[in-house]
Amino acid sequence: MNDQIIWLDAPGDVTQFRVEHHRCQPPGDGEIKIRHQAIGTNFLDVYHRKGIYPMPSYPAVIGAEAAGIVDDVGPGVSIFQKGDRVAYAGPPVGAYRSTRNIAAERAIKLPDAVSAKTAASSLLKGMTAYMLLKKTYNVRAGTQVLIHAAAGGLGSILVRWARSLDATVIGTVSSLEKAALAASYGADHLIVGRGADIVAEVKRLTNGLGVDVAYDGIGGDTLLKSIRSVRPFGMAVTIGQAAGAIPPVPVEELRPGKALCHPSIMAWCTDVGQYREAALAAVGAMETGIVSQIGAEYRLADVAKAHEEMESGRSAGSILLIP
Repeated sequence: MNDQIIWLDAPGDVTQFRVEHHRCQPPGDGEIKIRHQAIGTNFLDVYHRKGIYPMPSYPAVIGAEAAGIVDDVGPGVSIFQKGDRVAYAGPPVGAYRSTRNIAAERAIKLPDAVSAKTAASSLLKGMTAYMLLKKTYNVRAGTQVLIHAAAGGLGSILVRWARSLDATVIGTVSSLEKAALAASYGADHLIVGRGADIVAEVKRLTNGLGVDVAYDGIGGDTLLKSIRSVRPFGMAVTIGQAAGAIPPVPVEELRPGKALCHPSIMAWCTDVGQYREAALAAVGAMETGIVSQIGAEYRLADVAKAHEEMESGRSAGSILLIP
């Protein structure tokens, strides 16, 4: 049987993607072959495509999460059998293909309550949310949290998970339509519009103090606003640059006692134990309804259209690729 695979020939725009068919290979020692039913997309994929986070060599296959059915089991694998429903996320990237051989220890069995599409849209984002809310900063009852892009794929999970911990959530969104979505996810307060005075609104909502922690995946000049929205001895967390590269931040902005953190879920997941801890926590959260909404679906061969929509910011929620 032939496998469809999406090659990235070089860093650049979506014209660098190339669709190819080739013969599937059997899984090696300790590996399983997964026939993908859904492939998740993330802004990390855009960074890989553009070369912001360059691949070791080209042509390359990108994509950091997918879900499907175990199609074959390699030598030495006893924890999976053909037909099992599984998902995976994190390194090594290479999910933009219809089947994939991966190390069995990277696969997570899916409970009946979690569909392949839900897992593919939510696993990496759920793992990221777990890392951000419990490891980067210990969010708990009473914590005041600022979440940018609160209606987006990661934002929607962060809002739901933070609220499940009884934190107070202030979200930012670009439109009234997205504000309605973020409110439905549980956000306590919403700051609407790209031109909104985020710092002033946060200070107003926190009686002049600022939030305990701000999660910023926007980048550009937004990070400075996030830092200024944090209380003394609080933390600003930068997790992406959807709006562009982040300019240098003067160290004086961290007075008095503010922390600036730049965590990486991909670095976290290089340790198999940490990876499985976060993945199992994310799957458990999915079972309780802490998921990313699916904003759009594209055929795997239409990956260029999926990336264009992801970068446009039009879609609220996650974008899936369907083999």
